[in-house]
Amino acid sequence: MYWVAGFASSRSFVVDFGRNQSPSLGLCGSDERHLFYGYIVAVPVQDFGGIMSGLVSDSWWKKTLYISGGALLAAAAYLLHELLSIRKEQQLDSKDAIILHQFSRPKNGVPSLSPFCLKMETYLRMVDLPYQNYFDGSLSSQGKMPWIEYNYEQVCGTEFIIDFLEEKLGVSLNKSLSTQEQAVARAITTMVEEHLYWTIAYCQWVDNVQETQKMLDLPGPLSDLLKWILCQLTGGIVKREMYCHGIGCFTNEEVYSLMEKDMRTLATLLGDKKYIMGPKLSSVDATVFGHLAQAMWTLPGTRPEQLIKGELINLAMYCERIRRKFWPEWFVDLEDFCYDSDNDASSGTPTCMLDLGLFSRTDTLEESDLSLPSHSNTHSQDSDHSAHSLSDSDIEADGSDVEQQIKGKI
Repeated sequence: MYWVAGFASSRSFVVDFGRNQSPSLGLCGSDERHLFYGYIVAVPVQDFGGIMSGLVSDSWWKKTLYISGGALLAAAAYLLHELLSIRKEQQLDSKDAIILHQFSRPKNGVPSLSPFCLKMETYLRMVDLPYQNYFDGSLSSQGKMPWIEYNYEQVCGTEFIIDFLEEKLGVSLNKSLSTQEQAVARAITTMVEEHLYWTIAYCQWVDNVQETQKMLDLPGPLSDLLKWILCQLTGGIVKREMYCHGIGCFTNEEVYSLMEKDMRTLATLLGDKKYIMGPKLSSVDATVFGHLAQAMWTLPGTRPEQLIKGELINLAMYCERIRRKFWPEWFVDLEDFCYDSDNDASSGTPTCMLDLGLFSRTDTLEESDLSLPSHSNTHSQDSDHSAHSLSDSDIEADGSDVEQQIKGKI
């Protein structure tokens, strides 16, 4: 008699086996850590002798049955290996180097489907700190993503990472803000990360999950199946966490109503200013951009996209302004910049974003920008695929060519 053991649970979950840590699951962009609950089940299996005798019998249908069953078991084993594979961790030397751990790039050219990962990488570019991306997919010891390593120290949670970098490296985007302005910036950050985030996640992983599934980039012959499973698991996590948060108790229409109020609030706060807090960048811009970019470029045909590319066009121009200044390799077709209710999402194949790894914009800093410590220049680009200049002057709020094109389509 032989026995097999397995794990049974009534809840959907994603398991991550990290080094020297207990199994945990995480949601894309979430700063929460979650444990899974279930039972270890042992089931008796008949003697293998019967199987072997069936294989050597003269009955061809039995042979076919056993071979087909073996093939299915092999496919299931491969699927389980892909989902729960323990990747060999490379030895990373983080001495005087920022190693940014985050989810892998999607296929549609957007840097990340996680607003927190996009926020963190955009912030590093804003303060001109060279960094190295590491798309290992493993969560931090606290079960969070993204997280960084610097001088063999690990820090997770975007807010704590920013505080850590300000303390260790003396960089800051908020030096020009008064005490009252810093309080306003923190209030905006809290609204975006603790309220707007959930409505965007609901649209991305529950209400528009089919489009999100197309953007995932997973290798292997069973990639489509793996993407479907991942999206179903993530959607279940989003709905459960939204319910625990409180916002998940509302109807679909009520959730979108809350999202619209948050986006209108951001549009009002931005007004005709260049950035959220005025003419200069602040850390809240990385937060707002990381979340609005999801509505802008990852939710085709949805209410968030219709709103940001239609009535709240100043938010769209704000996102485009930051994209051009800090993401020169991220190409976007301006023909799809404004939402057209008569047309579906663009059917063209998007240009995949180049993975530059190391990034520095030291050579592209303006005189009017913040005074930041000088760091080693590793890579910078000054033009996109259409050979247009990517300097910020191209998209100033006072009558740039790009914004005139946008307004001409409204």
